[in-house]
Amino acid sequence: MPSEAALHQVRDQFPGLHENELIYLDNAATTQKPDVVLKAMDDFYKTSNANVHRGAHRLSDLATRAFEGARDKVQAFINAPAREEVLFTRGTTESMNLLAQSLGQHLLQPGDEILIDTWAHHACIVPWQQIAAKTGAKLVPIPLLNDGELDQSAYQSLLSEKTKVVSLTHISNALGKRAPIERMIPKAKAQGAYVVIDGAQAVAHEAVDVQALGCDFYAFSGHKCYGPTGIGVLWGKRALLEQMPPYQYGGEMIDTVSFEGTQFNTLPYKFEAGTPAIAEAIGLGRALEFIQELGIDRIAAHEAALMAKAKNELAKIGKLTLLAAKGSNHGALSFNVTGEHHQDIGILLDQEGIAVRCGHHCCQPLMQSLGLKGSCRVSFALYNTEEEVDAFVSALADIVEFLDD
Repeated sequence: MPSEAALHQVRDQFPGLHENELIYLDNAATTQKPDVVLKAMDDFYKTSNANVHRGAHRLSDLATRAFEGARDKVQAFINAPAREEVLFTRGTTESMNLLAQSLGQHLLQPGDEILIDTWAHHACIVPWQQIAAKTGAKLVPIPLLNDGELDQSAYQSLLSEKTKVVSLTHISNALGKRAPIERMIPKAKAQGAYVVIDGAQAVAHEAVDVQALGCDFYAFSGHKCYGPTGIGVLWGKRALLEQMPPYQYGGEMIDTVSFEGTQFNTLPYKFEAGTPAIAEAIGLGRALEFIQELGIDRIAAHEAALMAKAKNELAKIGKLTLLAAKGSNHGALSFNVTGEHHQDIGILLDQEGIAVRCGHHCCQPLMQSLGLKGSCRVSFALYNTEEEVDAFVSALADIVEFLDD
């Protein structure tokens, strides 16, 4: 990451950090947006607002070029083999629903199994759970070890000829733990299973190369990587996407329609029914460029330094329990104060001008496996500073001392 002076220049590009007098440490929920993203979306509405693909006029051509240009930027960012494999969705949640309905409904049979990690977000669990109930398949969780890591021995033993889908979380949104997907994907492929990766928490923190990973599908959301809400990506291998039926029906995803039948469009449009989120896609494309301009490796190094500092200082606070803090945590770290409700801690931190997340983090099965109702979570982004870490730790220490009196 840049020098301290350069870091402040980066921070100056995020108006949300200055409009509100707070230390924003809730980045795993959503990141703040830089001026370049806001400007890209504003420019679209001011200079080229039109629907894409359908018009014969100049504005439609400008809009289409910008929208499809954003697809090219996504392709480059994740090193997808072809732009046609990049589908725009509303976010990771819709991507997982698309896969469950399109791939799952036409793949799964009674007795088939879907393996899913215990870290999984509800957006991954529920779509596969519901399609399993409809098809007679079974959702099988991959358990955790005591240190919060996925149990690789159990994973290996759970894989079988019954395994048709393996759904893995790249980085846990609740614990900040990273799955060794480079080792897990080949094992699943060896059993003939399709591998789906939830990358919502990963793309802002590390380089993602879907070809090197060897997965079949990779999903992420724009708003967690400095882009706008309401836009996300599902990448999938072309051969699989060609075989899968559409998820939604309507305009744009058709080639020809008659009352006797419909011919669907080619990729990627077969899966993009209706007017897309044009400005949001453009904003996402600019956000990914912004990350690349700063350098994802430099961002990761800066965030790792913040995480190491936070873990070291938090460990000194009595009555504080860090969750799954052994080894590395990427972007996010959860904690609880003994004898105190996590929501109360979050409210008290907010009164000190520090924003963290409290609750089950849309991971109730994970919390149940840990024997918890929820936790507080602190999560870092490229614009956070060591001074903010110090202020957070100091405020939390004061709160714990106050509650202990």
